Amino acid sequence: MKQKAPAYVIGHITIKDPAKWDQYRSRVPGTLDGWGGELVLRGKRVTVLGGEHAHTDTVVLRFPDIDSLNGWFNSPVYQALIPLREQAADVVLIAYEG
Repeated sequence: MKQKAPAYVIGHITIKDPAKWDQYRSRVPGTLDGWGGELVLRGKRVTVLGGEHAHTDTVVLRFPDIDSLNGWFNSPVYQALIPLREQAADVVLIAYEG
């Protein structure tokens, strides 16, 4: 049986409302429960070493596989946070398998 590849969400973020962003990011870890998700990195951009990148912050989440990642993203508990996220920041979320 082939082992499933881990899956990652990388978020590129530009914060619009720091107070709302703090609310959103404090609630996200609880949404990972049951999906095997873990927060790998929350960081602020230091410098762009090549090319162009407009966003100031980045987040990386790791999941056991793409099905777990999709389950988390589509879960009612995470979907309920999306309106707050959209008010708080401009966010690009990208899923990767690795």
